[in-house]
Amino acid sequence: MVDIVKWIATVIQLIGYGLTGLNVVPWNIHAFLVGILLWFAVGVMWKDKAIMVVHVGAFLSLLVGYLNS
Repeated sequence: MVDIVKWIATVIQLIGYGLTGLNVVPWNIHAFLVGILLWFAVGVMWKDKAIMVVHVGAFLSLLVGYLNS
């Protein structure tokens, strides 16, 4: 199960990068949020605190950017 979530999260993150490159706002942010949540879930499933911390940081970065826009 974790491998499926991991690959779905990866594809969604890559879509987010592509949408950012194409300046497709706000869909890029939505893609990143879904990817972040899924990768956080992978961290929980693996009990990997480093993955969880990185994705909490990514979420906070998106949130701060959103609040400042």
